[in-house]
Amino acid sequence: MRKSTRTLLAAALVVGVAAGPALTPAFAAEPPLAVSQSSQQRSPDLSAVIAGLPRADATAALVRVGGTEGSWQGSAGVRDLETSAPADPAARFRAGSVTKVFTAATVLQLAAEGRIDLDRPARAYLPDLIPGRYARVTVRQLLNHTHGIPAADLPGETVEEWYENRFVVHTPEELVRSATARPREFRPGTKQHYLNIGYTIAGLIVERVTGDSYEHQVERRILRPLGLRDTYFPGADPEIAGPYNHGYQTMRLDDGTTGLRDVSVWGTTDGWAAGDLVSTTADLERFTRVLFKGGVVRGPLLEEMFTIPKVPDLTSGDPAAYSAGLSMKRLGGREVWGKTGGRWGYNAAIASTRDGARTLVYSVNSTDAKGQQMNRTALGLMVAAYGLPD
Repeated sequence: MRKSTRTLLAAALVVGVAAGPALTPAFAAEPPLAVSQSSQQRSPDLSAVIAGLPRADATAALVRVGGTEGSWQGSAGVRDLETSAPADPAARFRAGSVTKVFTAATVLQLAAEGRIDLDRPARAYLPDLIPGRYARVTVRQLLNHTHGIPAADLPGETVEEWYENRFVVHTPEELVRSATARPREFRPGTKQHYLNIGYTIAGLIVERVTGDSYEHQVERRILRPLGLRDTYFPGADPEIAGPYNHGYQTMRLDDGTTGLRDVSVWGTTDGWAAGDLVSTTADLERFTRVLFKGGVVRGPLLEEMFTIPKVPDLTSGDPAAYSAGLSMKRLGGREVWGKTGGRWGYNAAIASTRDGARTLVYSVNSTDAKGQQMNRTALGLMVAAYGLPD
């Protein structure tokens, strides 16, 4: 990354962890993990990053670090602001775009079986949904965000308006029709623009080639084989089943003031195969570990998840950062691959070095989970686990 980016990250990190009393993590028996270092600054201790929660940026955090370099688990904050009960370290949470890793893995499994051709146009699988203007978009381009299809139209422009529409149910077909009715953003394969729509289409392709629901295919291929018993797809149910730590969002309240509103109950049908998964840190840690060992996607197709297209980003002009399901950053002198996700009230991430030496999974109950900047607590955890950007 550029030096200015490093400076901004370091400054944000200092702000994020400077305040708050000392905290004993919920898993105090775990030994401290040796943190990464950059050439200029030692990263903070992981427990220091989540000390003092709840804070303005987050009300709770659940963290698991693993791999051959050591392990650490911790939790901080509160289950809800009304009772101030301690955060539940085994709680379920909305994983947001981490869902895309499961979708990409499912598509790649089907590709390994010869049921999906990554170089075949998506329209060949969904001729009734994909119009001629997008006839050249391939399945691979859906997965690495180089398809050029714009986002679907969704109601609302502010968080308050989105909150009012939180129970509106969207079908994936409706989302695809909305997006593909608009002109393409660029010629497929020439740029990258990270959007949900490619994964919505990918989920529908899974259904078309299997004759089964997307959710059941992921359950049969990934959730059950890996024993991910606390991971599920909520469908049209806006509630999180089982124990969870409440999520809050800063917004305008009914009395005209600005404050925190409980946004735990919120429909996720706009995300579907791109962002509606509910999980736990334990389940996501196991998934990450097995995925990086080649136990989910096997053979040459696993390389699709570690291959970034050599095209520029549409908005920034920087080199593309996303592969099929994952993205990559250089932190602490090495490549870190993973995926972050955000739903209102919840930020989540999975990450690992390619060799699995260090994995990180977190859930942060962010008070602005879809803000323009990365949540300060989440940023602090990433830097504490791996080090500052190169």
